[in-house]
Amino acid sequence: MWYAIISEDVSDSLPLRKKARPDHLARLNRLKDEGRLLVAGPHPAIDSEEPGEAGFSGSLVVAEFPSLEEAQAWADSDPYVAAGVYASTSVKPFKLVLP
Repeated sequence: MWYAIISEDVSDSLPLRKKARPDHLARLNRLKDEGRLLVAGPHPAIDSEEPGEAGFSGSLVVAEFPSLEEAQAWADSDPYVAAGVYASTSVKPFKLVLP
């Protein structure tokens, strides 16, 4: 089943993101290589694809996992969690309708 992992950043998270980004992206690329990643990306803190020093306010990952518990465990072990980037994360079942 698909799960949406919705994370909210702490204030001024950009330096923390930059430090943990390679490990964070490596995990996402593993999901992609396994065919389990639908979409992933950050939420710019301003109305721009390249927010610069404004940084990001959070992230969205939609990926396939065998269960909600496994999706939650994957989210909990994100390098951004360990680095203190995320203030909170929620994991919800996601039903793909379109495209």
